[in-house]
Amino acid sequence: MIRTLIVDDDFRVAALHRAYVEKVPGFTVVGEAGTGADALRLIAQAKPDLVLLDIYLPDISGLEVMRTIREAGAARVDVIAITAARDVESLRSAMHGGVVHYLIKPFRFAALEEKLQSYAAMHRRLKQLSEADQHTVDTLYHILRHGGGETLPKGLSRPTLELVTRILQEAAHDLAAAEVADLASLSRVTARRYLDHLVQAGRVEVVMRYGSPGRPEHRYHLVAAGSLAPPGA
Repeated sequence: MIRTLIVDDDFRVAALHRAYVEKVPGFTVVGEAGTGADALRLIAQAKPDLVLLDIYLPDISGLEVMRTIREAGAARVDVIAITAARDVESLRSAMHGGVVHYLIKPFRFAALEEKLQSYAAMHRRLKQLSEADQHTVDTLYHILRHGGGETLPKGLSRPTLELVTRILQEAAHDLAAAEVADLASLSRVTARRYLDHLVQAGRVEVVMRYGSPGRPEHRYHLVAAGSLAPPGA
């Protein structure tokens, strides 16, 4: 389970965010904090994997909470920041160490759910990697922190796109959408959306495989490595 801390000074909003997080499989809420000081105390005590952090707090800002976390060396405490559009640039400047996503107010459950699912998929992938794959670990964390310049269609996220790309890159042969979905811990429909986007972008080629009677199977392989360099490059 991904241990999640909720930080918001409005107890009604915190309760709503708790309900949202607990609706997503694989996540559990380990506490709620209403101030920056409480957040730092609970981070030290509960040691969450992820903090859902409101930027506007009554004592210190969420940005200061993030800076304090990093200075304390808790580089693997990751953050989804809740903020207004005008604060995005300030957030980007704080993205050193750990993973920072952000959601712009107001948002619905579906937006948070997508962020959590993307984070969970990458979290599982990172846990599967051995110490020998440190380059890959570093690459995945860089993607999560900094994203990329490409504008994605609505509903697609950078971390999940690059996870799908990495899976295709590491495969020894072409893969069906169902195989990509299993490896990325995504639904088949979601995996297919990312694969179709990569095909349209010219980064992935789809081939038809005819086997048993019925519709031919669509299989995918990487044409170019895109924004990811092979391990050891």
